[in-house]
Amino acid sequence: MSRVVDIKDLSISFATDAGAVKAVDGVSLSVNRGEVLAIVGESGSGKTVTAKTILGLLPETATTGGAVLLSNRAGTSVSDVVSLSKKQLRAVRGADVSMVFQEPSTALNPVYTVGWQIAEGLRAHGKLSRAEAKREAIEILRKVGIPEPEVRVNYYPHQFSGGQKQRVVIASALVLNPGLIVADEPTTALDVTVQAEILELLRRLRDEFDTAIVLITHNMGVVADLADRVAVMYQGKVVEEADAKTLFAHPQNDYTKRLLDSVPRIGQGRARTEERQRVRAERASGGVVDVPVVEATNLTIEYAARFGRKGFRAVDDVSFRIGPGEVLGLVGESGSGKTTIGRAIGGLTRITSGSLKVLGFEMLDFAERRFKPLRADIGFVFQDPAASFNPLLTIADAVAEPLVIHGRAKNPAQARKRVDELLEAVQLPKSYGDRFPHELSGGQRQRASLARGLALEPKLLIADEPTSALDVSVQARVLELFAELQLEFGFAALFISHDLAVVDLLADRIAVLYHGRLVEEGTGAEVLGDPRDPYTRRLLASLPVPDPVEQAARRTVLARIQAEAGANPA
Repeated sequence: MSRVVDIKDLSISFATDAGAVKAVDGVSLSVNRGEVLAIVGESGSGKTVTAKTILGLLPETATTGGAVLLSNRAGTSVSDVVSLSKKQLRAVRGADVSMVFQEPSTALNPVYTVGWQIAEGLRAHGKLSRAEAKREAIEILRKVGIPEPEVRVNYYPHQFSGGQKQRVVIASALVLNPGLIVADEPTTALDVTVQAEILELLRRLRDEFDTAIVLITHNMGVVADLADRVAVMYQGKVVEEADAKTLFAHPQNDYTKRLLDSVPRIGQGRARTEERQRVRAERASGGVVDVPVVEATNLTIEYAARFGRKGFRAVDDVSFRIGPGEVLGLVGESGSGKTTIGRAIGGLTRITSGSLKVLGFEMLDFAERRFKPLRADIGFVFQDPAASFNPLLTIADAVAEPLVIHGRAKNPAQARKRVDELLEAVQLPKSYGDRFPHELSGGQRQRASLARGLALEPKLLIADEPTSALDVSVQARVLELFAELQLEFGFAALFISHDLAVVDLLADRIAVLYHGRLVEEGTGAEVLGDPRDPYTRRLLASLPVPDPVEQAARRTVLARIQAEAGANPA
């Protein structure tokens, strides 16, 4: 097999005000034609920096040593990317190597059609007319599975779903038929069902086009599903490299073992559920009345028609309850109504019909003036802590904000003692209160977000995808912390996620939403151990597991479920 890229003793350091910071330290890797190499590790391990070096995408502050030898598609020439000029790099990018970025919404320009953006790469590398470039764009959109490509080539990015946007980004990377694609976290923000489709697409590209893929990810299930070989990075070094089956079955390095142990698996939550039930039973025996914290009956939420479009029913006749100290996991893909229900419980979205009682208060046609005192009993933990924190406020000021707003303190300084207690409760040093959000890592920001959500000692916490953007090892620590705090403080929680294994770890009961309707509800053992609804079975089969052998069998099951769904459409 011919090598597409050969990285030799790569070292990269960045110039900062505090001196040089070494991001990559003596890394040597190679990728053969038609092979998928997964580079895994937590944030800051150097995996993305290593991958970007293949395309010469490092900033001017970077100092690079070693060599990155890149072959062209035909295998007739080899270039050392490290030593190429800017003009030579432009010739290499797209033609020999392309990149699929993590967030398609930021990778695509919102003011140009997707056809124009795909054709831009073609025109940059050849003398094609507009009509010829558009025909090529339509053809590549067809190959990546975009329906009606002749029509959708004229669509703008906002007119596509998240999974379709990722397909468009992959189409842009493929249009010049490069020998190597670098995919940086290509499925991180996607639902498990859409993720399964993207992974199947990448697998097909490898098989049909003989394209080599460097996959950057922290999702070990994705690695097991797609990778031929795996390189594990830690603190800028490759600490272990092996074929996928060997690495998962017999990891050698301690860090690799910790990484694999951090991956949540279906069935792990049973012991925690029993512990929570025992604690609730003890509290109930102490005179605590089991009045539902949240009770929905035939809940319906519709968005009104506007701009010539029809109205949309986001939540359709849903009924459920959350008892005191209980954790309800709400799962489903994007557009299923999960976040809409969470917003309605928090009084941020009005309900259309049915009944929704939150802490005994009826939310149908509620008056904000009457509901406002109850807001102190409802905490929120948002999906992206970087976006939910005000970048101009210190962490202490941000955590103190609910206390000041609800009159528990006159100003952040007066609330500082309580803030320090909260930071220590979420295992952050109280000195971190003086830092700004950008000075904390993703996991640390999410801990601070949890501290802010608990500041008023709420009776109900709404957590909307709080760990989806975190590394697997950081996610494990945040989930462990969430479980400990929930047991300690006894708050009820609505935990919204598309990751069934994560929900299984934390939830007493799981509710599955599909197109706004509640299709299944029960304990983790009932819903995940013996799912009744076809959608739940498809959701479960779409979840990749960190075992290449088991994952191959699950792909077969998923293919059969999808074939049955296609033969018997709802």
